[in-house]
Amino acid sequence: MKIVYDKIGQTKKPFELIVSGVKLEGTLAKSGYHRLRLEGNLEGQVELSCDRCGKAYQQDMNYPLHLTLSDEVVETKDDLDIIEFIDGVIDLEFIVQSEIASIENSYHYCDECENDEQEFEKEF
Repeated sequence: MKIVYDKIGQTKKPFELIVSGVKLEGTLAKSGYHRLRLEGNLEGQVELSCDRCGKAYQQDMNYPLHLTLSDEVVETKDDLDIIEFIDGVIDLEFIVQSEIASIENSYHYCDECENDEQEFEKEF
């Protein structure tokens, strides 16, 4: 789902989008001349691989997402939750895919390995 940056005003605009089994539901509203505020919630399931045994499993996710979106380059170290859409078009699907990739690229352990204290070494 793509939204033209200039079409968002001061009034909160609701949206809902499902990408790869993950739903992003929330609102967009202008928060400054070159800034929008995205407030929403991500929920769904993502498939992860255990970093210890390699087993694939489903992980439930349900957490709030608060981002600042800008249509210009922002040079600040105060707010690291800024996504720049220089072309003036907000791509909500890109945001969801980025959040999924961020979760997938973290370390994860399945239920069996999470509480296992013994040393683990596997030869292939």
